[in-house]
Amino acid sequence: MASPSPKIKAVFFDFMGTCLDWHSSVVGVLPWAIPRDEASKFALEWRRRYFIYNSERVRQNLPLEDIDDSLTHLLDDLLIDYPNFRTYFDIYTKGRLIEAWHKQPAWPEVNAAIRKIRQELGLEAFVLGNGTTRLQLDLVQYSGLSFNMIFSSQLLGVYKPAPEAYEKTLQLVKLKPEEVVMVAAHAYDLRGAQKAGMKTIYIYRWTDDVDENMDQLKTEFDVFLDDMQTLPAVIADL
Repeated sequence: MASPSPKIKAVFFDFMGTCLDWHSSVVGVLPWAIPRDEASKFALEWRRRYFIYNSERVRQNLPLEDIDDSLTHLLDDLLIDYPNFRTYFDIYTKGRLIEAWHKQPAWPEVNAAIRKIRQELGLEAFVLGNGTTRLQLDLVQYSGLSFNMIFSSQLLGVYKPAPEAYEKTLQLVKLKPEEVVMVAAHAYDLRGAQKAGMKTIYIYRWTDDVDENMDQLKTEFDVFLDDMQTLPAVIADL
């Protein structure tokens, strides 16, 4: 007789992109002299370069860097490729843009999904995100989302998708990999969680994973969802 599947006890959430709409915050602060479609493309490229930059740091086993510092010099590099925009970016504007990353609203359906997961399913919900602890605290306060605890790469001393990021978090909350679902809008993150033995749920967000093949991702993870509306029910089925 086959043994029953392990009971899910917790959900690990990636934060920016997955739970939070970083795009509207950043575009809202970009100078209005830039047409909105161009501002959107600029923001998406800034975000894309951040992922490439961080992946390279993980590959080279470099020490963690404050995300504000990373975003600042990536912005300066990006402006080299957008010479027509440079005149709009004084020190004040650059400062407001970095601050915008600390003030991101939740996607519309996320609050209800997390509330159901915690209150109706009785599961623990944790943030497991790259970035500083101050960033994560600011984002929780601004978005109004409620979690059992926040784990940042700064706190853990390692970036996702390094195996240690998932292993350390599991050790701290005293859970086995098979008792946890990782929810993210980033394939690299879920691939790391898969290797750690977790179940994986991909959340599609048009703002993220712009270089990934979505058709491939639909079969790569345990579940692929267009948003979080049905997430509690899907987790209950798992």
